[in-house]
Amino acid sequence: MTRKQSQPINILMADDDEDDRLLTVDALKESRVLNNLFCVEDGVELLEFLRHEGKYSDPASAPRPSLILLDLNMPRKDGREALQELKNDPKLRSIPVVILTTSKEEEDMLRGYDLGCASYITKPVNFEGLVELMRALGRYWIEFVELPHE
Repeated sequence: MTRKQSQPINILMADDDEDDRLLTVDALKESRVLNNLFCVEDGVELLEFLRHEGKYSDPASAPRPSLILLDLNMPRKDGREALQELKNDPKLRSIPVVILTTSKEEEDMLRGYDLGCASYITKPVNFEGLVELMRALGRYWIEFVELPHE
């Protein structure tokens, strides 16, 4: 086993749907992906987490993520707006963002890539599909990709 495989990564999930967040936690456990998962409910919270603002002011409880899973359709600040702000911030732009959404709109996909997302994935329709997706994401982002350190 390589060092990368034995080191958990910090994954930050931004999704307003509590069921989707809980299913993702369960799918990550089921797929045996070694990681720390943190969740926020919208783009405002995402940026507060990343910038250590408000309830995320303690960096120990809001560590810099190695990877962000981003839903597009959220209240207050949607994923598109949050992605644009994140990628315009020199301190945050190196964090890879995977858009994980129900949207199958070509325009959303093109805009996501234009704004700098690393991948665009449509959410699977069932739990088994989500487990398989988390397993594949885990293998790719943990075993193969070199992620920047803070």
